[in-house]
Amino acid sequence: MVASIWIVHAFDRVFSLELYRFGVLPRQMKGLWGILVSPFVHADLDHLMGNSAPILVLGWLLVYFYPKAAWRVVLACWAMGGLWVWTTARDNYHIGASGIIYGLAAFLFFSGLFRRRVALMAVSLIVVFLYGSMVWGVLPLQARVSWESHLFGAIAGALMAWFYRKVPPAHVPPPIVLEDEPDLDQALGSDQNQLLRFLTEHLGSAHTREGEGRPVDLGRSHEFVAARIAVNAVVRTERQERVLHALGQSDGSA
Repeated sequence: MVASIWIVHAFDRVFSLELYRFGVLPRQMKGLWGILVSPFVHADLDHLMGNSAPILVLGWLLVYFYPKAAWRVVLACWAMGGLWVWTTARDNYHIGASGIIYGLAAFLFFSGLFRRRVALMAVSLIVVFLYGSMVWGVLPLQARVSWESHLFGAIAGALMAWFYRKVPPAHVPPPIVLEDEPDLDQALGSDQNQLLRFLTEHLGSAHTREGEGRPVDLGRSHEFVAARIAVNAVVRTERQERVLHALGQSDGSA
C-alpha cells in the first residue's frame, strides 16, 4: 500500500491531476468514491511521509501478530471509517490514509488489553510509546486536519479488536492452563474419600470410650488426625506434580 500511495502522489504532482477531488465529500453522491480512493490521495509530501512510516510499522505488527484477521481489520477500518466520515463529517474533501492508521493503532492497542496476554500487551505499550501523541488527532484542534477520519478510524479499530478478540494470534505461546482445585479434587476425590471412609470405619470401631460404649469423636482422634494429614499431603503432592507437568509442557512447546 505504501508503494501505491507514493506512485499515486508522484502522478498527481507530475501531471497536476488534482486528485483531491476524489476525496470523501460528505453527503454528496460523488463523494462516495472517496471511501475507496481517498487513502491513496495526499495533500503534499509532508502529509505523505507522515503516513508512510506508521503504515509500515503498524501494518507489520498487525500482520505478524494477527495474520488471520489482518486484512479483515484493514478493510473494516477502511470501509467503516470512510462511511462514517461521508455520513457525519464536515462538508470538505477528506483525503489521506490516516483514518486507516488510527484504526490499526486502536486495534493493536485494544487487542492487547482485551486478550490479556503479556506479549500482546507489550505490543500495546509499543504502540503507545511510538504513537501515543496520536490521541490529539481525534480532537478538532486544527482546521485543515480531518479529525473525523482519525476518530472514526480509531472507533472502527477498537470495535474490530473486540470482535476478533477470540481469533488466536501468531508467534505468541499459548497460555498455561492450570487445573482449578475443584477439578483436581474431583479427579482425586474417589481415592481420597475411599481412604477416609476406611479410616472412619476401622478407627471408629476400634476406639470406644471406656464404660460408655459410644464411638470416639474421630475429629479428636490422634490416629485419625494424623491419617488425614497424610491424605492431604498426598493431595498437595499430586497438585504440585500436575502444575510442574503443565509448566514443563509449556516450556517444551515454546
